[in-house]
Amino acid sequence: MRVGIPKEIKRFEHRVAITPDGVRALADAGHTVYIEKGAGLGADIADERFRCAGAQLLDSHAEVFALSDMIFKVKEPLPEEYELFHEGQILFAYLHLAADKTLACMLMEKGVTGVAFETVQLPDGHLPLLEPMSEVAGRLAVQEGAKYLEKTYGGRGVLLSGIPGVPRGHVVILGGGTVGQNAAKIAVGMGARVIVIDVRKSILQHFDDLYGVKIETLASTPDNIERSLASADLVIGAVLIPGASAPKLITQTHLKEMPTGAVIVDVAVDQGGCCETTRPTYHDDPVFLVDGIVHYCVANMPGAVPVTSTWGLAQVTLPYALELAGRGVKAATLNRAILSGINTYRGCITHAPVAQSIGLPCKELAATDL
Repeated sequence: MRVGIPKEIKRFEHRVAITPDGVRALADAGHTVYIEKGAGLGADIADERFRCAGAQLLDSHAEVFALSDMIFKVKEPLPEEYELFHEGQILFAYLHLAADKTLACMLMEKGVTGVAFETVQLPDGHLPLLEPMSEVAGRLAVQEGAKYLEKTYGGRGVLLSGIPGVPRGHVVILGGGTVGQNAAKIAVGMGARVIVIDVRKSILQHFDDLYGVKIETLASTPDNIERSLASADLVIGAVLIPGASAPKLITQTHLKEMPTGAVIVDVAVDQGGCCETTRPTYHDDPVFLVDGIVHYCVANMPGAVPVTSTWGLAQVTLPYALELAGRGVKAATLNRAILSGINTYRGCITHAPVAQSIGLPCKELAATDL
């Protein structure tokens, strides 16, 4: 198969979908790898390293799309890329279609098979291609939240660790999945007072076993959320329903009860956000104020640390890329995780939570349909 890796064009997105090791693996398996010149520079990977690994370097975005059977990238396509797709092409990337009906309709219209990193799911419910970037985003969420708590940026002026004789900052984490676990690790390490809220008893037990009295765990109920937000300095929105829009757990009414200058880092922004007032932002202008509350809603947080993020992501996506390159979409007949990752196929939405989120019909796939 001809596999194309274009340069990412989303603002301040410096990751690349593959490393030289991945190029070598695909080339050794008999595939042709096209990479747009400069695609890896943001992640400190020079073109020559890709060339030495076996890639063919192309001058333009359009060439990569035109020559490739599968487009392997990090972030969802932007409107200026829509016309570059062709029927039957496989797109393997983060798609987040639940928050982007326009993109979903484009993939359907173009007959593109959209395989979304974020919905590739193992039988035990694990999301292997979302996990490394969730680890990065969870850790960054506390780092960025601590910064924007500074008065300079409109924050409360609270130091999360406090000092002897002065209270610690209060961090509330909504959702105890991979993002929440990594956010808690950093927040506890910084010495903050931490509350984790989740709907799953088993998750709360895990946090209790891991941290004991270092954190507080609460069941996700409207009352518990409201009371916790009312005293929070930093809120991490870490909720996830695979493929679907994030539930709106933080309302504008809640904002009016929170301390002025508190910070919300909505990591769920890719799936529409878990705060009613969330809107996507970029690394060059990451925050905005609503009712005196600082909102940090960068939709590609791991793009801020592209060296770490690229290598972390590429090592988990490569096995799936090799399967798709080897057998095309029929790889899903042997690997149900890939089947769960297919969001669009032959002009249809094929992932139920995506279809429900954007109000379109769903044609759920079975392996025998491929």
